[in-house]
Amino acid sequence: MMMSYRPERTKEFIAMRVSVNTIICNVLLSAFKLIAGICAHSGAMISDAAHTISDVFSTFIVIIGVKISGKAADEQHPYGHERFESVAAILLAAMLCAVGAGIGYSGVLKVIAGYGGDITPPGILALVAALLSITAKEGMYWYTRSAAKKINSGALMADAWHHRSDAMSSVGSFVGIFGARMGYPVLDPVVSVVICCFIMKVAVDIFIDAIRKMTDEACDSETISKIERVIKEQNGVLGVDVLQTRRFGDRVYVDVEITADGNASLNRAHEIAEFVHCSIEETFPSVKHCMVHVNPAPSSPGYEQDTREGIELE
Repeated sequence: MMMSYRPERTKEFIAMRVSVNTIICNVLLSAFKLIAGICAHSGAMISDAAHTISDVFSTFIVIIGVKISGKAADEQHPYGHERFESVAAILLAAMLCAVGAGIGYSGVLKVIAGYGGDITPPGILALVAALLSITAKEGMYWYTRSAAKKINSGALMADAWHHRSDAMSSVGSFVGIFGARMGYPVLDPVVSVVICCFIMKVAVDIFIDAIRKMTDEACDSETISKIERVIKEQNGVLGVDVLQTRRFGDRVYVDVEITADGNASLNRAHEIAEFVHCSIEETFPSVKHCMVHVNPAPSSPGYEQDTREGIELE
């Protein structure tokens, strides 16, 4: 007998699956990089290992953020919990910033010490670890990014960029270690400082994006134009008077005032509003709710006394 398909791939399911897989990979990779860094006397590789370890903690933050944001609306949060995912992204940005600052500080100290001739060139094992890390972390970036785009998750996308920043730091580690082995040992800690700059840049970008999602920022002009076009295509809509959007975590709220025939019945006005309401929420999956207000057309008889009244559909 054929088994029926169960729609398990919800946002939370996909995020949890990706997070668990990347945690396992990061634990194994960070352990190998740390051992390689210690055995091969590479400060850059040890810094790289610390960055990878931070990925494990950041993924746990993603798991918590996605879990909370997926909760249904309740009495204390009648609009839902989506913004908790932005809170998780902000925590990720803070963690990245702290990791970057620590790596940069350690690198500067070693660069200063290096000019006194106190740096030992790293061993070949550090180069092997760097190459393995570049391959693994870039793979994790694309894997996590694909899932983040599929479920429209800001926290998961932030975690993907955390993987990418680790891949970039591994590229830097490889260059620094290779240069150090070629007779320029100071390059190893110099790369740690460069890695710090990459990490801080990613942290700032993640932080700004999360703040925008928490401060009711409007959608981009292209999305607004598409929404307006869909509204005008609905039967009975004579025009769009007001169209406002606001981002709520990874979701969007839409408030629109449309113009309709002032002589139409209340039932007809409600029907037009419902067409607009349903078309927006069905066409744009990121829209959590669309509020529609119906205004009578200026040319309609009795317009003067009716302008303060309208039909709203929630």
